[in-house]
Amino acid sequence: MEVNNLVDLLRRSFADFPARTAISFGTKKITYSQLEDFSSRFASALHDLGVREGDRVAIWLPNRPEFIYAIFGILKAGGIVVPINTMFKREEARFILEDCRVKVLICSLDKVDYSLNITSRCDSLKHLICIPGCENKRVVFDFYELIDKYKKIERIGGIDENTPAFILYTSGTTGVPKGACLSHKNIISNVKGCSAVINFSKKDCTICILPLFHSFALTVCVFLPLLKGAKIALMRSLRPFKRVIRSVFKNRVTVFVAVPAIYNILAEIKLPFSKRIFSIVFNPVRICISGAAALPYPVWKKFEQKFRRKLLQGYGLTEASPVVSLNPLGGLRKPDSIGKPLSSVEVKVISRNGKELSVGEVGELMVKGPNVMAGYYNAGEETEKIIENGWLHTGDLARIDNDGYIYIMGRKKEMINVRGLNVYPREIEDLLYKYPKIKEAAVVGARHKHRGEVPVAFIVKQGEVTAREILSYLKANLASYKCPLKLFFKESLPKNLTGKILKKKLQEEVNDTFQ
Repeated sequence: MEVNNLVDLLRRSFADFPARTAISFGTKKITYSQLEDFSSRFASALHDLGVREGDRVAIWLPNRPEFIYAIFGILKAGGIVVPINTMFKREEARFILEDCRVKVLICSLDKVDYSLNITSRCDSLKHLICIPGCENKRVVFDFYELIDKYKKIERIGGIDENTPAFILYTSGTTGVPKGACLSHKNIISNVKGCSAVINFSKKDCTICILPLFHSFALTVCVFLPLLKGAKIALMRSLRPFKRVIRSVFKNRVTVFVAVPAIYNILAEIKLPFSKRIFSIVFNPVRICISGAAALPYPVWKKFEQKFRRKLLQGYGLTEASPVVSLNPLGGLRKPDSIGKPLSSVEVKVISRNGKELSVGEVGELMVKGPNVMAGYYNAGEETEKIIENGWLHTGDLARIDNDGYIYIMGRKKEMINVRGLNVYPREIEDLLYKYPKIKEAAVVGARHKHRGEVPVAFIVKQGEVTAREILSYLKANLASYKCPLKLFFKESLPKNLTGKILKKKLQEEVNDTFQ
């Protein structure tokens, strides 16, 4: 069966491997047959609740198998999936639900009160479905009662590959959330591209510790294994770490997918048992993949030395479904690079006036390919700003070397202009991570009353170290204008749920310092 959409993806694996485990979650084992059955029953329930072609259905759940059942149920019913960040509060969720006029919301029990409040104020929202069920059954449907009530139905008609499958909200180039419309073709092309780079097969098992509302988790941890009839070891969270290690061993996990913050924790964590035992437990893992944020070189080095596994850095953004590039599994290794673009993806670097730059020159990274979204939901003006003749403006500053490897220098809006000279935070951060007494670091630009824009650094220490020591180290390795004017020591750096450092919060914290 040719796979042209996400419903076909599941159907093919179900046809080929009905009894094989698709999802492992704690003590639960869900086969491909059960996943197909549950999602089809749920599609029938959604259809009875009035969901039709193009209707939006939101999922506000933590990592659990029902999230995946719901995804395929929505798609089979002809709907569009709208995942919501589980860290969002009521009004943040309401903005998304109202912006794309969601018809049905699937939420966890802890979100029911928020959801009922939103329902009373959101005209488009007609139904709430809860997992697990709640006492207010007159207003809120129980997920499993719906599955038990309805029979499995096949989706009527085919799905056009250009039909939107997901609307994923991202802050994009401004602070206002915008819904990136990702089609079936966008996601399928990205999944196939990732599969080719890491030689993914039905024998593999991917661990999913990243939140399912995130595009990186959806593409690499869910759709990639389901495409091949492989297994997903689904985790509620990274903690406790012993549970993750137990899952790796029990499920014979072969592909470990995480973000830099997690690899930093693993590189520094004291192993709960001997290296010999750990080597046996971790033995099934053949490859580790890092994405969603920049991976500092020292973290990569420490992790590989400790775990003796290849750690490949990749790069992507929601608007590109999300993977743009990945370091190759074999051949030339450049760990400080984000690798080469996937086979179907084109990249280039441009200057401020739109001119394509030569090898080694720093400019904005542009992306083109079947993985690039058609646009933002109901935001034509914002779409025109970010997509130009099929090329996606990433907002990231990068350079490309002679071998085609890409190097991210930082966000375009994070570049610091020091007296007319460009300073890239990534260059300073990489140096800070190399210092043995620094656990985490982030560099931002601050407004100075007399000097204009200046770099400042936020640091999480590991061991006793003074600002003077660090500044002396930086001055020995950087031009004077690149050295931070001030260092701020913190217990921890603010992060989102995927471990990305929230530089905007640091920026707000520091901007009044020098006024």
